[in-house]
Amino acid sequence: MQKKHPVHDIVEPIINDLGFEIVRISTIGNVNPTLQIMIERKDRKNLVVEDCAKVSRAISDILDEKDPIKGKYSLEVSSPGVDRPLVTPEHFKRFCNYETKLETSVEVDGRKRFKGKISKVDEENNIYFVMDEKEYLIPFDAVAKAKLVLTDELFEEYMKAQEEIEL
Repeated sequence: MQKKHPVHDIVEPIINDLGFEIVRISTIGNVNPTLQIMIERKDRKNLVVEDCAKVSRAISDILDEKDPIKGKYSLEVSSPGVDRPLVTPEHFKRFCNYETKLETSVEVDGRKRFKGKISKVDEENNIYFVMDEKEYLIPFDAVAKAKLVLTDELFEEYMKAQEEIEL
């Protein structure tokens, strides 16, 4: 899986203290880069705009002070979205049986791209992935990137969770 972004250790304690977890940190673009920090709530409720603004305000000063990214950049704090990336073994466990796209850094059974469902994750964080009625064993360390696929089922669950928040 991806290495930790240099900003991760600087902002993680602040983000955790506010009740959020980091999903992914990436820098997008070269000329006017954007530091994108995807977060989610520890209580697993859906993120709202004010949550992102709160985290952005809380980490801006320390990012200015530590200056981990040289030059001018924009900060974007956002939700991972419905078709979220899967970055940690816990993400894979949490989203078992959901349609997922996965790419590996090395070939697994002669392929590097998969689209199917995670059936389980074992104690060693091996991912059991079912595609076209065949199960593949994919070591977590071989995963280059993975994300949920936006399906009717996933969207319906997301909308149901939104309705529960509004009640």
